[in-house]
Amino acid sequence: MNSAGRRGGLRWWSAAVIALLVLTVLLLPVSAGSKTWLIAMLALAGVFTVLEVGSRGRILAALMAALLTLYLGLSFHRAVLLLDSDGWIAKLLGVAMLVIPAVGAWAMVREIVFGARTQRLGRELAARGELPADDLPRTPSGRYVREAADERFDVVRREVEARPQDWGGWYRLSLAYSASGDGRRARGAMRTAIALHGGADPEAVLVGSGR
Repeated sequence: MNSAGRRGGLRWWSAAVIALLVLTVLLLPVSAGSKTWLIAMLALAGVFTVLEVGSRGRILAALMAALLTLYLGLSFHRAVLLLDSDGWIAKLLGVAMLVIPAVGAWAMVREIVFGARTQRLGRELAARGELPADDLPRTPSGRYVREAADERFDVVRREVEARPQDWGGWYRLSLAYSASGDGRRARGAMRTAIALHGGADPEAVLVGSGR
């Protein structure tokens, strides 16, 4: 996806990782003072990470994935220790810390697979000369000028309406949604592009996408 879409996705991913870490700290059987200190450190790290995402997006994404992997491993280890402890409260905490890593691992794998498929589609379009140029005007803050983004969106939307079975059009529609600031629909359009590219039944895919 374009740079604005990547920055938005990385910020969301970074915030999710920090939220999982904070939740883990809250579940740990430590003193209130220790929890407060740990959460404060995580909050500072979260603010720094979210602000820095963009200029070195790929490096930060790799670091966040590594951090999440470390977190999952430590949580699993702590969960095993709690499950071996006496008392039902400790065992409940152990179960909770098993569920959280499982959800985190599923989310990480899902995001990695989605990103890999998105990049593959982008490379194919670039090789065919059908990848739109990232030439929309920007504001001083780096955001796309909304009027220009909406104008391009209308053009791409009409293209998709004329050829709804073309995965390339859906890919470009995803970029147009992202440039207009609609991340949710951008991901939905990209999922449609991935499904069509993979040979899924176009009618079923288009019905599922709401067309």
